[in-house]
Amino acid sequence: MTHHLSGKKVAFLLTSQYEDSELTSPWDAVVEAGAEAVLLSPGGKKVEGKKGHSQDADLDVAGANADDYDALVLPGGTVNADHLRLEEDAVRFVKDFDATGRPLAVICHGPWILTDADVVRGKKMTSYKSLRTDLTNAGADWVDEEVVVDGKLITSRTPDDLPAFNREIVAALSER
Repeated sequence: MTHHLSGKKVAFLLTSQYEDSELTSPWDAVVEAGAEAVLLSPGGKKVEGKKGHSQDADLDVAGANADDYDALVLPGGTVNADHLRLEEDAVRFVKDFDATGRPLAVICHGPWILTDADVVRGKKMTSYKSLRTDLTNAGADWVDEEVVVDGKLITSRTPDDLPAFNREIVAALSER
């Protein structure tokens, strides 16, 4: 176990019905590398995954400050992503976080909120294939690849891509 990310703080923003492994796998990867992981949710509520994982939120996203985090991870899950993009505080936080220029990692259906935060224009990215039209219409250059890194934006398609996604998150945090 290496601890080269000691002192780094990574926010995970989600609501219930997320894809369990898209929270737990990146969470474990950054914690194993020595970072602190913090779960943000609307209302600061406990979140429950599609497959039974549940976790208490550390903080209501409404009270979170984007400048307090070294990276932001947005797990997928259709219901999670759809509900999250309707939360004004979550959209504001994502927009504010994007403005910091720090690593923003998004997988599967997670990029839906990026369209509402208007942060995909001109970015090369991937996602679950059903988001292709939404992301393209929002100005992204969508590609079907395991993981795409465009500046500090890291995107992946599905849980099958988690090893590459996690590797890129840890690498981006190591550069900071």
